[in-house]
Amino acid sequence: MNTSDEAAGAGQLYTRIAWRLMPLLLLCYVVNYIDRVNIGIAKLQFSDQLGFDARVFGLGAGLFFIGFLLLEVPSNLLLARIGARKTLLRIMLLWGLVTVLTMFVRTPWQFYTLRVLLGAAEAGFFPGIILYLSYWFPAARRARITALFFVAVPVAGLVGSPLSGWIMHGMDGIAGLKGWQWMFLLEGLPAMVLGVVAFRCLDDGPQQARWLTAEERAQVARDLAQAPGTERTAHGSLRLAFREPRLLLLGMISFGSYVLANTIAFYSPTIIHNAGVSNVLQVGLLSAVPSAVGIVAMLYWGRHSDRHAERRWHYALPLFAAAASLAAMKMVQLHPLWAVALLSVATAGHFASLSVFWSVPPTLLPPQAAAAGIAVISSIGALGGAVGPAMLGYVTSLTGDLGTGLQVAAAMIACAGLLMLWILRPRKPSPDALAQPH
Repeated sequence: MNTSDEAAGAGQLYTRIAWRLMPLLLLCYVVNYIDRVNIGIAKLQFSDQLGFDARVFGLGAGLFFIGFLLLEVPSNLLLARIGARKTLLRIMLLWGLVTVLTMFVRTPWQFYTLRVLLGAAEAGFFPGIILYLSYWFPAARRARITALFFVAVPVAGLVGSPLSGWIMHGMDGIAGLKGWQWMFLLEGLPAMVLGVVAFRCLDDGPQQARWLTAEERAQVARDLAQAPGTERTAHGSLRLAFREPRLLLLGMISFGSYVLANTIAFYSPTIIHNAGVSNVLQVGLLSAVPSAVGIVAMLYWGRHSDRHAERRWHYALPLFAAAASLAAMKMVQLHPLWAVALLSVATAGHFASLSVFWSVPPTLLPPQAAAAGIAVISSIGALGGAVGPAMLGYVTSLTGDLGTGLQVAAAMIACAGLLMLWILRPRKPSPDALAQPH
C-alpha cells in the first residue's frame, strides 16, 4: 500500500472514530455549559422572589470557579486511574444532582454552597474530555477535534437561553413551583441521564473498542506512539514552565478572557432585561442571537488566523471590539436592539479570540513544559471566572448601575489585548545578528 492509500485509510479510520465519539461528547458539553450558566437567566425571577441583590448574585456566580479550581487536577488524575467512563458517570451524576438541588435554594448561603458544589462536581469535565480525546487522536489530528468540541459553547448559548426562557415563562406556577425552579429541575435531569448513556456507550480507549478491528486498534496505537508530544511530561516540567518569563503574562491574558466569557454568560439576560424586555421568554430568544453570531465568528476568524499565520492582532482586535461594546453598553441600556447588537459584537469577540489564544502558549513554552504551563495559564484564567462576576455584582450593588461594572470589565479585557500585543511584539535583531555577513 502506497503512502497516499495509507493516508486515505487513516483519514477514514479517524473520521469513523470522530463520528462514534463526538456527537455524544458534544451533547454532554452543551448540557454542561447550560447548567453552568443558566443562573444568568434564572436571576430575572429568583432575585426578586428570594431577595438576592446584585452582590449576592455576582458572588454566587463566581464561586463556581472556586470548587472548579480545587478539584480540576485531582479529577483528571482520577480519570487516568479509573478510566473515562466511570469519571464521566461520576461527574455528570453529581453536577446534574446539584443543578436539581438548586431549585430548593432559599438563602444566600445555600446559593453560595451549591455554586461551589456545582463547580466541584463539574471539575475535570472539560480537561478530562481533552485528555480522553488524546487517547484516540494523534497530535496532528487533535487540534481540529478540539476546535469542534469548543463549538459546543456557543451552541449551548444558542439552545440554552431560549429553552430556559421557555421553561421559566411557560411552567411558572405549575405544581406550585416557580418557573426558575422548573428550569433547574428540567435542565439538571438530562446531565444525569447522559452520564449513564456515556458510561454504557463509550469505551475507555481504543484497545477496549470492540467496534474497531484488531488492525485498526493497532494503527491507532502506532499513530499515538509516533506522534510528537505524546511522551510523558517530566516531573520538572512545572519548574521549567515557570522559567518562561511570559508564562504569568499569558495567565493574565487568560484572566481577561475569562472575565469576558463570564460577563457574557452570566449577564447577557440582565442586560437585555434592563434594556426594556420584561418577558423572560423574549429575553431567552434574544440572548440566543449573540451566540449565533459567535459561532460564525469563531469558525471564520480561526481559519483566517491560520491562513495568514498571524496570532497577535487576530487575538487583540476581537478583544478590543468586545471591550468597546461592553463599555458602550452604559449608553444604550434602554434600547433592546442596540443592546443585542453590542452583545453580539462582544460575543463574537470572545469566541473569535478564543479560537486563536490557545494556539499561542505551545509556541512560547518549551515542549517538555507545555502541558504544565498550559495548566497554569488555564488556572490563572479561571480566577478571572471567579473575580469577574463578583466584581460586577459588587460594583452594581455599590453604584446601582450595571453599566459602570461593565466598563470596569471592559478595561480588564482591553488590558488582555494589550498584553498579547506586547508579548508577541516583533523582536529586533540583536547587534551580533546584524553584524554577521549575509
